Amino acid sequence: MTVDCVALLLGRKGSKGLPGKNTMSILGRPSNHYPIMAALNSRYISDIFVSTDDEMIKDEAKKFDLQIIERPEELCTDESLFEDALIHGYKEIVHQHNKKPDLIVVLMCNAVTVDNILIDNAIEALIHNQEADSAVTVSVLNMYSPLRARKMDDNGYLQPFVPFESFGDPSTLSCDRDSQGDVFFADMSHSVTRSRALDDIDNGLLPQRWMGHKILPVYNTYGCDIDLPWQVNASQWWLEERGFSNNNTPYVNKDN
Repeated sequence: MTVDCVALLLGRKGSKGLPGKNTMSILGRPSNHYPIMAALNSRYISDIFVSTDDEMIKDEAKKFDLQIIERPEELCTDESLFEDALIHGYKEIVHQHNKKPDLIVVLMCNAVTVDNILIDNAIEALIHNQEADSAVTVSVLNMYSPLRARKMDDNGYLQPFVPFESFGDPSTLSCDRDSQGDVFFADMSHSVTRSRALDDIDNGLLPQRWMGHKILPVYNTYGCDIDLPWQVNASQWWLEERGFSNNNTPYVNKDN
């Protein structure tokens, strides 16, 4: 089965939490090179678009002859929502493509824990399951079960974030991290979504409404998008586990 699949890489300048996170050097390469290389080595992606207002991101994208989408100023503020920039990029792709692609691979410049295998696994999952709206990388993190989550009450004491009754009979609950089964977190390394989910984003499932409602998991291990300093080391570990180094990548072709 043939599939019309494009990738959209997003990133803006002016990050306050971790300045320069979209182009910072990790194992001798700018961070945005990793999602770019993953997309270039996919067996399915025909075109790669980059939505940004950052000249450094544009310069790096041009090294790979990628197509640039100018991200409007109003979508580049601290208050701007990622999904709004995504929808803008999607509409620009439809305009430039002269048709709606079947699938859009959503990538972020600061999410380096992605490779071509994860991308192709997601695409193939959607090829085989036409009812699914999207597929997203997930990491299993049972230690962060909602059962263990707390919030502070008005008196400064910790209370359950989610009522225990939500998990069934409270008398049957325990502190065992695995007691509720596997806890899947969308780690945002990448997602692949159908055009129909983007067209109907207002009715999508929160918090990542662009994924629609029927979302397939693509198993990852401790993936993340980098927003904090400790995530840089974690991401470097992820890359090294998969054969990346200062001098090499696991890719045979299309390497930088």
